[in-house]
Amino acid sequence: MSLPGPIDPPARLLMGPGPITADPRVLRAMSAQLVGQYDPYMTDTMNEVMDLYRGVFATANAQTLLVDSTSRGAIEAALVSLVSPGDRVLVPVMGRFGHLLVEIAERCGADVHTVDAPWGEVVPLERIAEAMERVRPSLLATVHGDTSTTMMQPFDGLRELCDRYECLLYADVTATLGGNPFPTDAWGVDAATAGLQKCLGGPSGSAPATFSPRAVELIEGRRSIEAGIRVDGDPVAAHPIRSNYFDLAMIFDYWSPRRLNHHTEAATMLYGARECARIILEAGLPAYQERHSLHGAAMVAGVEGLGLEVYGDRAHKMANVVGVVIPSGIDGEAVRGVLLRDFGIEIGTSFGPLAGRVWRIGTMGYNARKDAVLGTLAALEAVLRRLGHAVPAGGGVEAAYDVYGAAA
Repeated sequence: MSLPGPIDPPARLLMGPGPITADPRVLRAMSAQLVGQYDPYMTDTMNEVMDLYRGVFATANAQTLLVDSTSRGAIEAALVSLVSPGDRVLVPVMGRFGHLLVEIAERCGADVHTVDAPWGEVVPLERIAEAMERVRPSLLATVHGDTSTTMMQPFDGLRELCDRYECLLYADVTATLGGNPFPTDAWGVDAATAGLQKCLGGPSGSAPATFSPRAVELIEGRRSIEAGIRVDGDPVAAHPIRSNYFDLAMIFDYWSPRRLNHHTEAATMLYGARECARIILEAGLPAYQERHSLHGAAMVAGVEGLGLEVYGDRAHKMANVVGVVIPSGIDGEAVRGVLLRDFGIEIGTSFGPLAGRVWRIGTMGYNARKDAVLGTLAALEAVLRRLGHAVPAGGGVEAAYDVYGAAA
């Protein structure tokens, strides 16, 4: 057997919808040596991470922590811990990741109902209200920003609806946290889960999450301590949370002063998540969000400066990802391939009804910066010309420069 060589990935600028190029500070933090899971340094770092992410989520929630998984695992942890079989769940669906919430909730045994919007739009509040009146769910599960369409669902009025129907409010903020306003407490969100690989500027594999006292009360009501670690007085539920690994009641215990063993904390990811939050709060959350707004606006202007069409409802577009309608007669995958091969730049394709129709270009995290925006626009112009599509010479870069000049 011949051994493969050491890890040596090619230089890439990841300008898709995620993952993005990780911040070098995060990668340096992740190279630190490991300590044991109950070492005082480890438990102190876990406490620091909880406090840092309260700042990122704009919450006072005690149960603000990491789920050791990708962002999808955190979604599953939230839903499997909040939903019992037979519970009614309502999901507004405006893209692929709304369908994902439906899929996971159905696997939890929920009675799932949807209220749908065409891809490229958001679900109007009045339609959600009508569905709430009809369904009377125990959980409203909503994607805040769906990268499949680049749309961002408004949350105004959702807390009032949930209060009216005594319903919990869950938000998947994987694609939006950090780069778009998401004031968890001000919006009355009961549970929100994210991932590091988008606006937070890190790699996939750790998922920040926060849970309100209302959500914690429900989850702790389903607590069941597993055999082998339980002591006299610990609860054993007749109908426990249906996942062991994603049992948030046990994960809460692991992050609590009790440190009740559940799994071995992913120390390297903990270090990375900590540095992601430090970078954001060091800049200041409003300033960090404004950075995403500026570079996202420059990318949108640049795309239009190339004579390309921005996809979807502009009034509800995420700041950090733009959908670009692929011009007629252009092979979208060929463009992506040449960008990657010749320029080392990756942009995204899309899914479902948008497959082959839309590119998705991200400006988030470490890549929310001028050189990344201008370099991507210049490369995209060159590739389109190379493949026979006429575009205004320098149009993309000049339009982006105009945005930066106006901001300055």
